[in-house]
Parts: sequence; C-alpha cells; structure tokens
Amino acid sequence: MMDWSFALSKNFLFLYSLFSFTVTNCLLFVSPTKCHEHESRALLQFKERFVINKSSSYNPFSYPKMASWNATSDCCSWDGIECDEHTNLVINIDLSSSHIYGTMDANSTLFRLKHLQSLDLADNHFNYSQIPSRIGELSQLRYLNLSRTYFSGEIPQQVSHLSKLLSLDLSGAFVSLLPVNLLSLKISTLRSLIQNSTDLEVFRVNYVTISSSVPHTFTNLTSLQQVSLYHCELYGEFPPGIFHLPNLRYLNLGKNQNLIGKFPDFHSSAQITTLELDSTSFYGTLPASIGNLNSLNWLSIAYSNFSGSVPSFRNLTQLTFVDIAGNKFKGDISSFLQNLTKLSTLRIGFNEFTTETISWICKLSGINDLRLEFVNIDHEIPFCFTNLTQLSILSLYQNNLSGQIPTWIMNLTNLASMNLGENNLRGEIPNSLFELENLETVSVMSNLLEGELELNKFLKLKVLVLVELCFNKLSLISGKNPSNASLSKIQGLGLGLSNLSEFPHFIRDLTELLYIYMPYNNVSSFPSWMWRKTSLRSLIVSHNSLIGKIDPQICNLNSLMLLDLSFNNLSGTVPSCLGSSSKLLQILVLKGNNLTGPFPETYTKTSDLRMIDLSNNNLQGQLPRALLNIRMLEYIDVSYNQINDSFPCWLGTLPELKVVALHHNHLFGSIGCPASCTFPKLHIIDLSHNQLSGSLPSKTIQNWKSMEASNESQLQYQYITVFDYQMLARFSVLKYGSYRYSFALCNKGTTLVYENLQEFYNLIVINLSSNKFSGEIPNVIGDLTGLVLLNLSNNMLSGNIPSSLGKLSNLETLDVSLNTLSGKIPLQLQELTFLSHFNVSFNNLSGPIPQNMQFATFPDSSFEGNQELCVNPSVNKCEEDGGLPFVPPSTSDDDINSGIFIELDWKVVLIGYGGGLLVGLALGSSFNREIFAWLKRVCFVEWEPINL
Repeated sequence: MMDWSFALSKNFLFLYSLFSFTVTNCLLFVSPTKCHEHESRALLQFKERFVINKSSSYNPFSYPKMASWNATSDCCSWDGIECDEHTNLVINIDLSSSHIYGTMDANSTLFRLKHLQSLDLADNHFNYSQIPSRIGELSQLRYLNLSRTYFSGEIPQQVSHLSKLLSLDLSGAFVSLLPVNLLSLKISTLRSLIQNSTDLEVFRVNYVTISSSVPHTFTNLTSLQQVSLYHCELYGEFPPGIFHLPNLRYLNLGKNQNLIGKFPDFHSSAQITTLELDSTSFYGTLPASIGNLNSLNWLSIAYSNFSGSVPSFRNLTQLTFVDIAGNKFKGDISSFLQNLTKLSTLRIGFNEFTTETISWICKLSGINDLRLEFVNIDHEIPFCFTNLTQLSILSLYQNNLSGQIPTWIMNLTNLASMNLGENNLRGEIPNSLFELENLETVSVMSNLLEGELELNKFLKLKVLVLVELCFNKLSLISGKNPSNASLSKIQGLGLGLSNLSEFPHFIRDLTELLYIYMPYNNVSSFPSWMWRKTSLRSLIVSHNSLIGKIDPQICNLNSLMLLDLSFNNLSGTVPSCLGSSSKLLQILVLKGNNLTGPFPETYTKTSDLRMIDLSNNNLQGQLPRALLNIRMLEYIDVSYNQINDSFPCWLGTLPELKVVALHHNHLFGSIGCPASCTFPKLHIIDLSHNQLSGSLPSKTIQNWKSMEASNESQLQYQYITVFDYQMLARFSVLKYGSYRYSFALCNKGTTLVYENLQEFYNLIVINLSSNKFSGEIPNVIGDLTGLVLLNLSNNMLSGNIPSSLGKLSNLETLDVSLNTLSGKIPLQLQELTFLSHFNVSFNNLSGPIPQNMQFATFPDSSFEGNQELCVNPSVNKCEEDGGLPFVPPSTSDDDINSGIFIELDWKVVLIGYGGGLLVGLALGSSFNREIFAWLKRVCFVEWEPINL
C-alpha cells in the first residue's frame, strides 16, 4: 500500500510540474494586450491638432514627446503615456515641456480618455485659448498640471467638479509686456473647489487673477502641504489658521500688495519649510515662535510692512535663503544671524538696521548671494571678505562705504555680479577687477571714483554683460578700435556723467549691445555706425550737446523700444518714420529741444507706442488724428509748445490713455466732448495755461469714470518692460532705476518735482487753471472721489463752491483762487481730512471761514482777496453783525504776478541709472501727507539724477 501511495504521489508531482512548466512557457510567449484602439486613436487625433514649436517650452531639457507617436505602435509604450497594467487603459499623460503649440477647445479628443488619473500639460503654448469646460469630465483625475501653458480667460467652474484631486496647478504664464494676468478665477469657483476637493495636498494658482480675499474654508483642507497664490491680486485679511494646517510645508503669497495679515505664534509641531510673503502688506513683528520652525529653509518676506527687531534665528539651522529686505526692521544685524551655517542667500537691505561692523558675515563661509543695501555701513569693505570664496552676488549698494575698491577683490573668483553703487568710494578702479573672469554685471555708479579709465579693459571680461560707471569723477578713455570687441557679450553700458565728448569707439563692434545710457555728457553728434546697431532696444543720450536735425536713419534701429534724446539742442522736425517704421518703439522722449514744425502725422496701426513726450519744444499746428492709431498709448505730453487747436476730444477714444498733458499751448474753445469720447482710463489731465473757454461740461466730466475709483486695487500701475523679462531677472541684484512719470507743482515761483510717482498709488489730478472757463463749477466733480488734486484757479468761474466737493475724500489739494466765486465756503469741505493745500483767494466769497479740522492750519493767503469773509467762529454773529472782516497780509504786486495758483508741470525724470529698463505707469496711493506742508518752501531742480 505504501509503494502504491508513493508511486501515485510521485506521478502527481510529475504531472503538476509539467503543467506548471507548460503554463509558464505559454505566458512567456503570449504578446501583452495592446492599449485600446479608441484611446490610441484619440491620442493621435489630439496630436494632429498641434504643431511642434521649440520656443513653446522654456525647459532647456525639453523635447517633443509626441513626435514619436504613430499608429503602428502600442500607445502604452509612447513617450509621456502610462497605462493601467491590468486594464491597459490610459491613466497618466505627461506632455510637460513637449514643444506643443496650438489651441485647445471642447472638441479635443483628450476628453475621451475617461480613466485619466494624471494629466500634465505644463510648459507648452496653447495660444491663449481658454481652458475647456470639459476638463470637468475627467472625474478620475488626481493630478492636474496646466501651469505655464498660455491658456487665458476665466478658469471654468467645472474644474471644481474634480473631487478626487490631490494636486492642482493652474498657474498662469507670466507675460512681462501684459499689464494683467492671462488667467482669472472666480471666487465662487474657488470656494466650490475647496468644498469638493477635500483631499487636496497641492494647490498652485500663481499669476491667476482672483481679486478677492482668501476664503477661510482653506483651513478645512487639512491635507494641504503646498499653497501657492503668487500674484493673484488678493486683498483683505489673510486667514491666520492656514499657517496652522497640520501638514503645511510650502506657503507662497508673494506679490499680493493689498493682502494684509500678521504671523501667528507658530507651534513646535509645524513642518513648514518655505514661507514666501514678499511684496504683501503683512505687518507687525516677527514672533519669537518663528524659532519653532525647525524645518524652515526658505524665508522671503521682502518689501512688506514688517517692523521691530528680528528675533533670533539660532534654532533655524536649516535656513539656506533669507530675504527680509525692504521692511522697517531695526536693531543690530548680527544679533539674529547666528548659527546659520547652511545659509547661501542673505538679503537684508533697505531696512533700518544698525551695525558697527559687518565682519561677522565672514563666518558665513558658504554664502553665495549677499545683499546689504542701505544698512549704514560707514567703513571700508572688510578684508575678511576674501574668505567668502563661494560669493557670486555682492550688493553693498547705497551705504556709506569709504576707502577704495580693494585690490584683493580678485580673490573672489566666483563673483558674477557686484554692485557698489551709491557709496563714498574714492580712488581709481583697480586693475585687479579685470581679473574676475566670471563677472557678468558690475556697478560702481554714484561714488567719488576718479582718474582715467580705459574702457577697453572691460573687454577682457568675456562674460560681462552690463557695466555701470555713471556719476563719478572718472575720465573715460574710449581708445582705439580693439580687435576683440566683437567677441564681447556686453549688452548694457551705463556711462552717464562720464566726461565723454564722443561715443566710445569699441561700441561699434559690440554685437550683442541692447542698451546705451549716456546722459549728462558733452556728445554733439552720433557716429554713422550707430545706425547699424539694429539690435539696440534702449538709447538714452539726454542732457548732452546734440545739435542739428535728428537723422532719419535713426529709424534703422528697428528693435528700439525706448528713445530719449531730451534736453539737447536738436532742431528741425520730428522724423516721420518714428511713427511708422519703428514698430517696436514704446517710449519716445524728445522734450527740451528746439524742434519745430507740425506734430508727426505718420503713426500707423502697427505702432506700439505707450508714451510720447515732445514737451518744451516749438511744435506748431494741430494734434494729428493719426494718434488714434496708437491704441496702446498711455501717456502724451506736448506741453510748452505752440499747438493751436481745439481740445482733442477724439483722444478720449483711446482705451489705455491715462495721462494727458497739454498745458502751455494755444488750445481754444470748449472741452465738451461727444458721449463716445469717454477717456475710459484717464487719471491725470492738465490743460492749464491755454485759451479754453465756455462752461465746464458736466456730461464730459461725468464720463471720466476712472477718476471715481478710490480703491487701490483698481489703480495699480503698470510696467512696460523694455528688456525682456529673462534679461531683467538676470540683473535683479542691481537696483536698476526706472523711467517713470513724475511731475512738478509750481507755486509763487517755487517748483517741487515728484520723481517717484509710483509711491503715490492713487494719484488722480484735474488741472484746468489759467484758462477762460466761465459759469459754475459742476456738481458732478464731487462724484470723482479718487481725485487727489483739483485746480480750477485763474479762470472766470462764478456761482457757489459746490458742497458736493465735500465727497472728494481723497482730495489733498483744492485751488479755486482767482475766479469770481461767491457765497460761503461749504462746511462740507471740513470733512476732507486729507486736505493739505487749500486756496480760495481773490474771489467774492462771504461768511465765516471754517475753523474746524485742518482749516485752522491753512495760511491767511489762502483766503485773501475776499472782502466779505470773516474769521469769527460764531456763524450767527458773523451773519448778523458782520463779524470780524478778514484782513489779509500785505501783498505786493510781484507776489500776485508770480502766481498764487498752482500749475502742474509734468516731467519725465530719470530715476537712478537704469533709465530705460522700465516705464512705470504709476497711477494710483496718495501724496505723502507731509509733502504739501513744505510745498511753497522747497524747490527741486529739474532732472537731477536720483539713484535708487
């Protein structure tokens, strides 16, 4: 029996082994099931809708993943495609950085792939099409990345239907030439998304306009690890509970200037590694509990409203990046920067720190990026900096550094960018500087450097792209034409105030040159080779001795975006080609010359001009209707000319026009305009010193709706970038200046120039002074609640001062002097709490002068020339008994002739050296409350170079 059992068992094992062997071999030789035909077909049809364009992706390692897709191969093996191993259904698509270009709509076959769990289309170009609403049909999605895809418009509400999402990135593409984000997100969609996608771990919507406060319901998403809301136009109070989300590691709220909040006390259990709150309105002190964030390696809170002392970072041993620049921090710098051995980036400039020495920095041997601007360093650069061998970026801009540029600077062999501008450095530029082979940018502007300097020396630095030498006592020697100039990578030259009488010869052979800045020299003409520099984007040769006519060959510079030849001795007419041939030109400044003839009439619809300043010349005739072709025009100044024309109502059809300065010309007639000429974005209009007449038209003024805004979020200024964003970002260590709008207020011969207009976000101005307007002041002016300055002085206006002016809650200057106004000063004007300058002198006003609030601070000259005004605070007594008549101080004829009215003189002032990188259309915050207090006493000289 035992033998039989053994034999049976043996046979069974043999048969089992044979079966297993057979099955295994069968499985090895059976081909795997291919992906489903309908999904393969859908993917190929998706591919056919697009073209491959390498410039559509920024990733330097990108490649066209769809290029290898074809109908003869299994789609599960295609690049960027992953299928489920059991069902062979497509579940993951990764086409990020795939050079895809084209539009995507609701008919896209991509939406047939119902089992998709992950979709990544980041870093492609979908040609500004909208995100299709059918995205909500991909209900199985857990991972969705549409960042930097050049979609535009409103993010569809259907995104909130994706309830299984763990990671969502809809960040828009940053387009430097556009004033607004490409994408927007309704707050209702955001709230629905938060409510439905309760398992979200990653939420990124950078460069998406939300224009709302941050919903408190974010605090319900306890799985959140990353939240990025950079540049979303958020406002209001940030929910502090978000800081306490148990899994939060990354929080980015940067570039939301109206978002306010304070840091809470941080728990010791917090896992936060990154905090980015730069350029917000967060305020208060840094809590000592920030030391509990043991995992923190990145802290960026620059240019916000933090203040007080900085607590010790001793426990934050993982910190590699610290940027707290541009706040109001005080105290000793070294007190909080201890034990930070991993620190590679330290930016603490533009605060109120004090320091006796900066030698403590030498202990930070791994530092790579060091920026200590405006920290009151008043001694020499310490020798121990030679230990900072990893240093790549060094900015000691705007301190009180003394001594010389050290010869040992050559030991910092990794130095790529050095900014020593705005100090008190003396002596010559050492030859050792030219041994820094990795140097890309160097700025020594606005020091006391002297001696002769051969510009050709900079050609030794093979990777140098920008040189700033302006505003020193240097004598620059251009030298002969060097043989190696054509190999140089120099793109920007700052040679202002450098004793130059000609353009340096080596410029001729700089093949990559984009930017020339040479104001305040003694150059009298352009060399003929200049007109062959077709790559030039910015040419600034203001305040020189240029004579003769503007050579029409200047229009050969067809890449030019900024041209400033102001304050020279140029004559003749403005070349007509500047309006037609130069299609990229955005900024044209020819003010302060002797140009004659008519205004150019050749502007075409291809013109990209944003700013025209031809003021302070002798131009005659009328403004040409061809200006209507410049649809992006934002600023026009032709003041101080001989323009003989009626008011150009037709300018009111330009959709972007913000500033109209036509003062000191020969304009005549009424300013009443048709209903279609609304000036939709007008913020500043100056028509003073003309011969305009008639009444102030209520309907026209009523159309200036953009002046009704008082919310800062409605008045954000814009930037026109003259260099592309990538180039500008490379030079972010340098405090470039900006080409910005500014203006001067003149009163009794005194001029005050405001250079930094973008510090005054809510600037809205009407100046109609010194004309022949008659009739009453329209009540509708009181509806323009954003007004900061209203000047109607020196006209023939009559009637009462409207009580509606009391609604102008942002008003800081009101001047209605030198008219024939009658009646009382409205008591409602006492409600204007920001009113700093008030003038009703030389009218026929009567009754009591208000004594409440700021009225008690106005000088007597504000009320003189009104015989029936009285100063008795008792209204009844003043009316019944005549009160005490107002007796003005004696006024000489000279005082009257010099002008008691305020005139606006709009100016373009060059801030710092950069002069041409940016144009700030700062239209928007109110004047500094203290400025008007010394308005009549302080005089600034026009075009003084002020360095940032």
